[in-house]
Amino acid sequence: MNSTHQDLLTSHYADEHLATRLREAIIAEGLDPEQLTLDAIAAIDQLHVGGRRSSRQLAEQAGFLPGQKVLDLGCGTGGSSRLLVDEHGLQVVGVDITQPFVDVAQWLTQATGLTARTQFVCADAQNLPLEDASFDAVWSQHTLMNLPDLTKGLAEVNRVLKPKGSLLLHEVLQGDNLEPLSFPVPWADTANTSHLITPAELEKQLTAAGFVKVKQQEVTEQALNWRKKHTDKEARGQTGILTPQLIFGPRFLHMGKNLMANLAAGKVRLIEGVWQKV
Repeated sequence: MNSTHQDLLTSHYADEHLATRLREAIIAEGLDPEQLTLDAIAAIDQLHVGGRRSSRQLAEQAGFLPGQKVLDLGCGTGGSSRLLVDEHGLQVVGVDITQPFVDVAQWLTQATGLTARTQFVCADAQNLPLEDASFDAVWSQHTLMNLPDLTKGLAEVNRVLKPKGSLLLHEVLQGDNLEPLSFPVPWADTANTSHLITPAELEKQLTAAGFVKVKQQEVTEQALNWRKKHTDKEARGQTGILTPQLIFGPRFLHMGKNLMANLAAGKVRLIEGVWQKV
């Protein structure tokens, strides 16, 4: 694992006190941190644009069968992993380069009673400690823009997928407006850890990595509307105790506003799609 890459992402996303902050906030909400529901923690375990709705929308594209094995690449605090287990009966391995996220993912999964079909591993998506051809699908939400070597990352995805396995994408890409982004954004404080590429470049890289496109659509307008709604709520202080601010700190309000501005200006765009290993 590239320690510099890992350190940069860990310093951006989490710190050693993350689990303590979340536990204290959950208790302040009047909840038992060892007995939780997915509904109760949705605001802190679905950190991507669109929240659970976008996860469910992507899952609908997948055609999952109960019992299939899925890799959640860049799983964060494990929200999508738990959703896939709970709503689709899958076996899920979540991988994230940030150890505090993995620790929280394990705790929240135990607290929601879903440990039997989940496993979480701290690892670099560009060097996965997983067996060849061991997954029916790989799930990637807002992960690729944190990979400095996308070619290597996609090669690893191809390696761990079974023949004809699916790669499910919900990703942030470069927009048509090539002016510099407004930072910080939820995935990066500076351009050093933001590795956005255009949709055309993504398709080129996926094809070169041995994938064929099944379906793909732009969801930028949907993302912008979602972000506007949440920015308004955050500005009015109507978000409750359990919010992404517990993870990102006070800067999250600035991140959210910048993301909305970047989306509105056409500097970033979002896609969702299904690709298949050839």
